[in-house]
Amino acid sequence: MFAVYINTDIIQFVKPITFLGDSLEAIRSFAPDARRAVGFQLDKVQRGEDPDDWKPIKTVGPGVREIRVRDDNGAFRVLYVAQFAEAVYVLHAFQKKSQKTPRIHLERARSYHRELLRTRR
Repeated sequence: MFAVYINTDIIQFVKPITFLGDSLEAIRSFAPDARRAVGFQLDKVQRGEDPDDWKPIKTVGPGVREIRVRDDNGAFRVLYVAQFAEAVYVLHAFQKKSQKTPRIHLERARSYHRELLRTRR
């Protein structure tokens, strides 16, 4: 008699990431440890999981979230939308220099979010 092994692992769907504007270049400019941490957190988002440290950013638009990464070099932020089936959209990424998020970063992310919604129609 032969034993038959059937692999019952579920293959997990991974959404592609679309980087808008200069978000990819911004992430590439992060300190190496922060860049690695952001990559790990974005991988979790692609797999449908929540990042370890995030918060909704309703002032930018519905469904926009912020990944928060802190290391010895400072605080780093990635604003993204993952609610659409086809992709995770990274709107904006930056290193935070003060306690409050500067308006220019929120406005830039808001602009990319509006454009994303306009092109999806």
